Amino acid sequence: MLNVRRLELLLDVVELGSITAAAEKHVYSPSGVSQQLRRLEAEIGQPLLQRQTRGMVPTDAGHVLASHTRRILRQMAAAEADLAEIAGLNRGSLTMGTFPTLGGSFLPVVISRFKKEYPAIELHVRSSRFEDLIEMLENGQVGMSLLWDYEWNRMNPEDFALTAVFEDATALIVGKDHRLARRKQVAMADLADEEWIVRGQEHPVVEVLQRSASAAGFTPRIAFHANDYQEAQAMVSVGLGIALAPRTAVVNKHPGVSIVSLGSSAPSRRVLLAHRHDRVRAAAEIAFQTTLLEVAKHSTADSR
Repeated sequence: MLNVRRLELLLDVVELGSITAAAEKHVYSPSGVSQQLRRLEAEIGQPLLQRQTRGMVPTDAGHVLASHTRRILRQMAAAEADLAEIAGLNRGSLTMGTFPTLGGSFLPVVISRFKKEYPAIELHVRSSRFEDLIEMLENGQVGMSLLWDYEWNRMNPEDFALTAVFEDATALIVGKDHRLARRKQVAMADLADEEWIVRGQEHPVVEVLQRSASAAGFTPRIAFHANDYQEAQAMVSVGLGIALAPRTAVVNKHPGVSIVSLGSSAPSRRVLLAHRHDRVRAAAEIAFQTTLLEVAKHSTADSR
């Protein structure tokens, strides 16, 4: 691999016509420049300069190498300029992951603000299930991803670098005509006689219901298994039962339901931003994280 610094010295000698002039430009001694050029000639295996009465002139090999060096230095200058633009957030791209309930509620607010502040950054978002997001993080398909966990199944901070974004409370969904629809807050113990609409058996909100009901001293009676929260809300609206959901899942509320707080009687999930420990983070990722946390802070304050 040729040394770029030595190539630059060769080009300056060729263009300025002497070793002394090249040395003055770089604040070197003439002997130091001569030594570097001898090393370059040894690397190449042929002479690059010859002394004539009018100074140093390049050999054929020197002409060829000087010509290539001009292009190399231009490309390096262009690379530095491009990197400076990326570092200054004047260009670049960012790919991140999210899960559907956040993609349909909180995240669009973040993206809108980020795009206003950094319009030159190209943003790509991948929405998927938890396991797929983990895989995309591991194989580098996304640079960072929004994830979640509950207190009984915390993510291991050794697996990823984790930043807590906010606590997503578990809320109660009841029909508009339900006896509790006008209440601001109820406790799980008040719901022992109700029938429940839940997500598929593998969905974490099922475990939230089971744990909360057990702590309140009852076993929930399941009336319907829904494919998503929109279907769950629709079934609640026609009186088939009541349901639990994270607050972010009911931002787009069905007109036939009411959302009631459960206070501390049902556990909340922790929303996290994750990235790999071994990954050098781009300026765009750091800027997006800053925007994300600022929006989350203001959203939390507004909800109090």
